[in-house]
Amino acid sequence: MQRLLVAILAAVDAAIAAAVGLAVLLAPLTLLWTVAFGGAADWGALWPLTGTLWQVGHGAPMDIELSSEVVRAAGIAPDAAAFTLSVAPLALLVFTLLFAGRSGGRAARAGAWGLGVLAGTATMAVIAAGVAFTSRLEAAHTPLVLAIVLPPAVYLLGALAGAVRVAWEDGDGGLVDRVHDAVDAWGEWGPVPAAVVRGAAMTVVAVTALGALAVALMALTRGGEVVALFQAARVDGLGATVLTLGQLAYLPTVIVWAVSWLAGPGFAVGVGTAVSPAGTQLGVVPGIPIFGLLPENTSIWMLIVVLLPVGAGAFAGWAVRSRLVWEGTPLGTGPRAAIAAGIGVATAAVTALASVLASGSIGPGRLSEVGPAPLPFALALGGEVLLGAAILLLSPRHRDELAEERTDRWNAEMAASAPPFDDRLDRADFETSPLADAEGFRLPRRDPTDPLG
Repeated sequence: MQRLLVAILAAVDAAIAAAVGLAVLLAPLTLLWTVAFGGAADWGALWPLTGTLWQVGHGAPMDIELSSEVVRAAGIAPDAAAFTLSVAPLALLVFTLLFAGRSGGRAARAGAWGLGVLAGTATMAVIAAGVAFTSRLEAAHTPLVLAIVLPPAVYLLGALAGAVRVAWEDGDGGLVDRVHDAVDAWGEWGPVPAAVVRGAAMTVVAVTALGALAVALMALTRGGEVVALFQAARVDGLGATVLTLGQLAYLPTVIVWAVSWLAGPGFAVGVGTAVSPAGTQLGVVPGIPIFGLLPENTSIWMLIVVLLPVGAGAFAGWAVRSRLVWEGTPLGTGPRAAIAAGIGVATAAVTALASVLASGSIGPGRLSEVGPAPLPFALALGGEVLLGAAILLLSPRHRDELAEERTDRWNAEMAASAPPFDDRLDRADFETSPLADAEGFRLPRRDPTDPLG
């Protein structure tokens, strides 16, 4: 019964995650439909648009084809009537990922993480298929296979990560415990995998916080440009609300761009453009208010910001090393070097995945290349993090750390050399033993026939 309950709760979690994501999109769209179109609104297009945007929020590209009537009415060039929107608004994806991680961790604590992950992912797959088949638009559509596969793939990744983390720490009596025992059998190299994952997670959180701080500072210093673009758009209150909500959905995407800027490679806002600490080359950019945060010019001295990702790697290396010392498992140079390399590689892998989702096309023509280039971004950030982690992990050991290691080694040697306890040891043997002499006392002799007490 408990396994059935775990499966039901995991399925409910997946349904809630999907429902919240759809409701966040459906509510403002319903308000827009009501205020903008009133009783003449085409309510049949509301759900398809909501479902399509939900799929885009999980990484599916959206192909947009404007009708000839719209092209003529808006004065759009015919060659700009069809384009692809492939830069994902990562807010929905991050929400699904975190919600799935919470569900997977709860299933692991209940002792059935595999069943919980499978039930949640299957439920999300059913919901994604239902949304994909009922939300087809002619003017804006996503590839059917990606629309069905990507939402459950995101949920599976989050649920699996949350479940394995809890099962690795608390045990599951199954596959994870067997893997844990096999890794522990590596001896000095046993703590390496867990330390790599822990250090990479710390690094990702640290560089994300740095990117968010950079965006906040730009909002403070260039808020006037953002307001000016809002005014230039000449939209009413409803239009401004829609623009604001859309930009909030893209806020995590903008943070990825900011991290790429801090790492050095920067990002593009169109073909032939570049925004990086070494310099800014921009042509005409869309009048989207959030683009008012883009720096107009930079100096070569701004490359000093690459020290921030190095500092994030150093922080992760310090945290991992401190935990190893606290756990009484100080490692040699080889394992510590492997941990530093693993942190750099894992960070680069996460960076590459994030940059793929945060880059692509946002419009026709020159807007087909927007965002950071995945390979340079991943290599730069991974190398900087590796440098910072290696500095802390491979630096000479502190005297307190060495003293603690010598104490642990001495205790282990004493425990290994001590003779086994023997109940047949005579009191006279104890009285004449070196231990008794060393301690400066002798037990009184006693006749074995004397009564105790």
